[in-house]
Amino acid sequence: MSNVQAFSKLTDFDVSLLQSGKHYRLYEKMGSHVVEHNGRRGVCFTVWAPHAKSVAVVGNFNHWNTKSHVLLPRWDQSGIWEGFIPDIGHGTAYKYHIVSSTGLKLDKGDPYARRWETPPGTASIVWEFDYAWQDEQWLNQRREKAGKPQPWSVYEVHLGSWKKLAKDGNRSLNYRELAVELVQYVKDMGFTHAELMPVMEHPYFPSWGYQVTGYFAPTSRFGDPEDLMFLIDAFHQAGIGVLLDWVPSHFPGDIHGLYLFDGTHIYEYADMRRGFHPDWNSYVFDYGRNEVRSFLISNALFWLEKYHADGFRVDAVASMLMHDYSRKEGEWIPNVYGGRENLEAISFLRDFNEAVYKHYPGAETIAEESTAFPGVSKPTFEGGLGFGQKWMMGWMHDALNYFKRPPVFRRWHQNDITFSLVYAWSERFMLPLSHDEVVHMKASMLYKMPGDEWQKFANLRALYGFQWMHPGTQLLFMGGEFGQTTEWSHDRGLVWELLQYDVHENCRLWVKALNEFYTSRPALWHHGFSPEGFAWVSGDDTDNSVVTFLRKGRPEDPVLLVVAHFYPSSLENYELGVPYAGVWREVLSSDEARFGGSGVSNGEVKTIKKANHGHEQSVAITLAPLAVQVFEGVNVPKGKKKAAPAKKKSGK
Repeated sequence: MSNVQAFSKLTDFDVSLLQSGKHYRLYEKMGSHVVEHNGRRGVCFTVWAPHAKSVAVVGNFNHWNTKSHVLLPRWDQSGIWEGFIPDIGHGTAYKYHIVSSTGLKLDKGDPYARRWETPPGTASIVWEFDYAWQDEQWLNQRREKAGKPQPWSVYEVHLGSWKKLAKDGNRSLNYRELAVELVQYVKDMGFTHAELMPVMEHPYFPSWGYQVTGYFAPTSRFGDPEDLMFLIDAFHQAGIGVLLDWVPSHFPGDIHGLYLFDGTHIYEYADMRRGFHPDWNSYVFDYGRNEVRSFLISNALFWLEKYHADGFRVDAVASMLMHDYSRKEGEWIPNVYGGRENLEAISFLRDFNEAVYKHYPGAETIAEESTAFPGVSKPTFEGGLGFGQKWMMGWMHDALNYFKRPPVFRRWHQNDITFSLVYAWSERFMLPLSHDEVVHMKASMLYKMPGDEWQKFANLRALYGFQWMHPGTQLLFMGGEFGQTTEWSHDRGLVWELLQYDVHENCRLWVKALNEFYTSRPALWHHGFSPEGFAWVSGDDTDNSVVTFLRKGRPEDPVLLVVAHFYPSSLENYELGVPYAGVWREVLSSDEARFGGSGVSNGEVKTIKKANHGHEQSVAITLAPLAVQVFEGVNVPKGKKKAAPAKKKSGK
């Protein structure tokens, strides 16, 4: 006899929304919830397993007995099993023991569980949140700034390896420790946002979090759910946004996870020409199944609602959009029109983005999308996918290819460094130098650079300077800011000891200065996604490997002249056309001595009336070696401000 009482958190309307793919708050209904029923306190369990013969709750409260607590199927043929178990509560470990229609017996974690055991444990845990947020001011400001131009400079972090404590068994910092050390570091460096590589529970640490089993639970490796809330709260109180890496593209085949959940393919496509991902040996969500769409969008909104996340970097969007992604001919199925696009995934992503921007103004979604698929960051009402930004993978590949070359050969590859500005306005781009570029024998950012030690650091500073001055927003993976010498390792963590050496500390100071300069100059972000904020001066001086352009903000903002010189010798009396007569002051240079440069300085330079680069005025400057130099107009026209309205005369 089962010790489960009939009880349901789901209304008929909830079920209707679930089955139409439009229930975006399923975390309030599904999973395990502490409730009171018939005068007794206990837990209500709700799980979707449409092809199961039976579903029982097993756990530490019943000695994992598969017979004693069998859930009841809903009467409406929805495939949902539910029930109330009295006298258990917060902290109870459990799984669903599922007997499939073919007699297969499976012990599954709860897809909606808010906490899981620390790996290698695989049980779910009943968890009721208990946290008092202190970030109301941040959330109000986020809402007020929604849709308005603002700076985005993102520090990508893998929490488990940002810092390891060698004296304590080489363990990772926990969420509470990170709330002190990481938050203060990111604030001091001047980044506007931290992007956390997946914090959702995952069984295999070397997957870096991209093989998720617990979509609604932060990994317990670093503490309780409330500890992660404390970390995000600390970021917000420090004025820093938090983006979460979200993985709706695939999930692992671990037997306690979503794969073959009720003995059949209910979360993944049943045909493995769609349902299996060859790159990651994982399984692809069935985006055409409405219950799966409700699950995923509910999951996204859960992190925004319960953890106050400020948005998502959505992983592997390209693999979602194309049926033939990483598949050879004959290994994939065309859509109903014979094309390669996954129409169901496209529809899902539009629904996801619309839900995020409707319910959480000021949140941002950013697509890691590596193809030329049109309209990724265009609104859905214009036929786009609706993302707020898209990673500019083309810029990343071209820029790294350019900087890897010895400077003497760069003159023949100028197009690598300028081509991104041909298509820079086709999407709302973020320029990423992410974790993917410093693993798998690709070398650290510093050791991608050619030359001796001085040239390596000068090249790296020039690359970062070009990245920050380029239209769009930017992202840098941890360790890149101080020139880590080795590839990133999730086991070793960052080599902070390098900061005792001036060359590494100077590099860190350069990135800090870039952030301070970028956030204080609206010319670099007010029109960051439109051609109004950019104008070429010259991109064709291949002999000297020089690229020059203007960055422009509002009429009252000073125009910036950006000069990028990618050759390792200085060059005097280099003439450039400028749009205004007057004095131009060098306000930032990667060649400054405080950043480890040679100290070439221009100070203030006066224009001369000489036509150049389409302008009537010119300046003559000294180009620093392997450097990005930025000049700002001192007494040049900044545009006319609107006159104040005349005061009305008082009258009777």
